[in-house]
Amino acid sequence: MPFKNGEMAVQELGSSNYKNRDAEDMAKQGKKQQFQRNFGFLSMLGFTTTMMCTWEAVLFQAKFLSWVTGWMAMIGWWANTAAGVYFAATVTQGLVVLNYPNYVLEGWQGTLMMFAALIICVIVNSIGAKLLPQVEGLILIFHIAGLFAILISLVYLAPHKDASFVFGAFENGSGWNNASLTWLIGLAGTNLPFIGYDNIQVTEEVINASIIVPWCMIGTILLNGTLGFVIVVAFLFCIGNVDDVLNSATGYDFIEVFYAATKSHAGTSVMTAIPTALVICASFGFLASASRLIWAFARDRGLPFSNFLAHVSSESALPLRAVGLCACITGSFNAIISLTTAGLFGSYEIAIVLMLIKKIRGEPIPYGPWKLGKFGIIINIASICFLTIAIFFSFFPAEMPVTLASMNWSIVGFTGEFLIGLVWYLISGMKAYNGAVIESGVNR
Repeated sequence: MPFKNGEMAVQELGSSNYKNRDAEDMAKQGKKQQFQRNFGFLSMLGFTTTMMCTWEAVLFQAKFLSWVTGWMAMIGWWANTAAGVYFAATVTQGLVVLNYPNYVLEGWQGTLMMFAALIICVIVNSIGAKLLPQVEGLILIFHIAGLFAILISLVYLAPHKDASFVFGAFENGSGWNNASLTWLIGLAGTNLPFIGYDNIQVTEEVINASIIVPWCMIGTILLNGTLGFVIVVAFLFCIGNVDDVLNSATGYDFIEVFYAATKSHAGTSVMTAIPTALVICASFGFLASASRLIWAFARDRGLPFSNFLAHVSSESALPLRAVGLCACITGSFNAIISLTTAGLFGSYEIAIVLMLIKKIRGEPIPYGPWKLGKFGIIINIASICFLTIAIFFSFFPAEMPVTLASMNWSIVGFTGEFLIGLVWYLISGMKAYNGAVIESGVNR
């Protein structure tokens, strides 16, 4: 089987004429190839998998909804990138608390650590960008091996709860009186690991993209869904005293569970370092996706200063200005999980609703090699129902009574970000943005 750049080439998922298919796909969209296609199936699967650590009626409406979809997706990816580096920084602080009990955890120190993690991501996405496909393949291996390293240690060392606790008990410590409402609000935390597989932003850098990208999206869900279910079940069996875990001085329940299992600061630090390192690696992909989205949106004149942001470096073939802007915006974000959910899920739902309308009306749809067939409408309806529920309850506070510290401010952040973009669109953007730009010299 052929190899390219140290990994399997993509002929196993398509014909040997994949270069012609890539060119045809770009021409259908009216776009010129500007990035180098360095990603194959394994590196792209690593890219999408690790990022999940475990995204019409009249012409004006179509154009406006197109812009709204892009803007909401950007909000989601900015927040997702911020969540990645924030998690890495605050977990590191938690380890310091564990190893040095006299350490006083300060928010500003976590912010500085967050900036440090963000700088690493910027370096990887600029100076080290050519190595990113190879790195993502290695991260995929680390992603799987790291899970088994933690899983085996946890199951072997920790005391175990019985199956009735894991599968039959329901504990509600949120302050909400209704168990069903508590479950729906809790979806925000469980939805986050299933965000990040929709990396259409980097499609132009993927070989045989119309085959590879859909397979990676499905493969990512299957792989991470399986791994996630395994670690959740194991974690519940090994959780120990629930009150101690939830009130851990480290700020993270899993650190307390690791320590209860190992009875060792060193062992706990090593086990915690694995998911922390993986989240930093995932943030490489978060920043790459967010910056490509900025670049693509600017190329279609959907952003202020589009000409500046749509620039691609002639030396590196990278959108370095978009990378820089994304890093600056990410650094100013607070890591609000619900903002990620609302932004990305909202962009998904708009696209699915419009696709469903076209199917119901019987309008022609220019499908690629991948489609859902006769189950498409059923899947679309189910997706819309789920996304509506997930978005709605993502704005609820996680616990009652609500304080300034426990309030879910994502509705304020999301509304503010959306209104900023909307004001620009109404004043200037609607004159410049007309949907996807058909580039000159492209034969469709």
